[in-house]
Amino acid sequence: MALIQANIFSECLMRTIPVHAVIPSDKVVMPGEGPKKKKNFKTLYLLNGLMGNDTDWVTGTRIERWAKDKDLAVIMPGGENRFYIDQDIPGQKYGEWIGRELVELTRALFPLSDKKEDTFIAGLSMGGYGALVNGLKYSDTYSHIGALSSALILDTVEASSYDAPWITTNRYYFEHVFGDIGKLRGSDKDYEALILQLKKENREIPKLYMAIGTEDELLIEANRRYRDFLEEQNVPVEYVEAPGAHEWDFWDSQIKKVLDWLPLGEVCEGLSSGHVQVDK
Repeated sequence: MALIQANIFSECLMRTIPVHAVIPSDKVVMPGEGPKKKKNFKTLYLLNGLMGNDTDWVTGTRIERWAKDKDLAVIMPGGENRFYIDQDIPGQKYGEWIGRELVELTRALFPLSDKKEDTFIAGLSMGGYGALVNGLKYSDTYSHIGALSSALILDTVEASSYDAPWITTNRYYFEHVFGDIGKLRGSDKDYEALILQLKKENREIPKLYMAIGTEDELLIEANRRYRDFLEEQNVPVEYVEAPGAHEWDFWDSQIKKVLDWLPLGEVCEGLSSGHVQVDK
């Protein structure tokens, strides 16, 4: 397994973005078991939450170990508190960076599959929102979406005020990120509108996995409403409520469940730094 830190220049953002990547490429095949098969890896693009960065998933969960076990490449870009969406300003196309450019660049850098059925996106909190909107907007790229403790906050954004003391309720911040708040509904930043648009165009909707902690008081009702919306639209969703708050113990347990849910198929058996036992 290779854990790589890269600094990748983005034309969409006109700056260099830090990216961590897990590339499970170093399993040793034992003598007599034949040559190690070369393949392009299935890939999960994994997004961090507010106030986080590209190291969060590696330091906060066991994603590195589980990706290795499942022969899954994981690409983790820094989120910059920007909710992974586009602004109509040069150098502020964060949605296109996640949905197109980052995929193209990492496929050129690493042995990644270019098939839709092998390409997935997931995230937590702000990254759960980003995974949903970009997984739906770029549904020709992503086949599966994992959304953990998703910040489905359009109601909060619309109700925000300029004198709010905290970033998650301050209207200046939300205008900086989302642009004209009066135009959010029905846009490509609206997770309900994106579902309706895909249905209208008779296009395939990615498979959905949502999870929220039962003690996540700020976000649980919004996640339930979105689950209900999906069910009303006859859109299948694997929805989980489990004990936990808005914290890493919950996300560590749930990202393992996301990996178990993804169609990863058979993995290459072999030795690695985490599996060194040899039969006598």
